[in-house]
Amino acid sequence: MKAEALLFGGVALFFAGSAALYGVWSKDETGTTALVVACAMAALIAFFCLVQYRRRGSRAQDRTDADVADGAGPVAFFPDGSVWPVVTALGFAVTATGVVYGLWLFLIGLGVLARGVFGLVFQYAHR
Repeated sequence: MKAEALLFGGVALFFAGSAALYGVWSKDETGTTALVVACAMAALIAFFCLVQYRRRGSRAQDRTDADVADGAGPVAFFPDGSVWPVVTALGFAVTATGVVYGLWLFLIGLGVLARGVFGLVFQYAHR
């Protein structure tokens, strides 16, 4: 994950520099905001990769002297099928529809959305 963290860190720095130069020279708030958001998204991915690298250490892909066989074995935990993504999507759809049709539908959708997100977050908490 070290290589990925460096890669996305470089992308974040590029977007930060582009946003600064674009904001000063063009005086366009919309484009500057888009570049700042792109910088933030790349920085978030770089931060995630850096945290994973520090937690789990170096992988075989991070070493130049590694063989293909060094990367063999179990990769990670992959969860089984779950109903919570469907509940979350339904809650979001009802919440968005509630913005159009009224507060009562919005609140119902918000409750369903909250339950779906809660289920997704704590689905494997016992693990």
